[in-house]
Amino acid sequence: MPRPTNAQVAYGSTTVVLFTLAVLLLADVRSAGAVVAVAALGLLLGLLVGAALGPGGRRSAAMAAPAVPAAVPRARVSGSVQSAEARVGEHSLQ
Repeated sequence: MPRPTNAQVAYGSTTVVLFTLAVLLLADVRSAGAVVAVAALGLLLGLLVGAALGPGGRRSAAMAAPAVPAAVPRARVSGSVQSAEARVGEHSLQ
């Protein structure tokens, strides 16, 4: 199993803290059971946010773009293709 990236950890942790703090302040939760339930929901939401940034989720441009091989001068490519065609032509005449 691959390790989570720095972005996954940062976004997931931020989501847990902000969601839990916001819900506890806005809902005026006082019972221990409700606090545990809100904290569990915050953890679940943080996991979902972190997983959304994983392999199937959003990727950076560096990860999404395939590596491009170094450019080969055009004259060298066309010359080798022409010589290969000439060799094939020689063999087909025999």
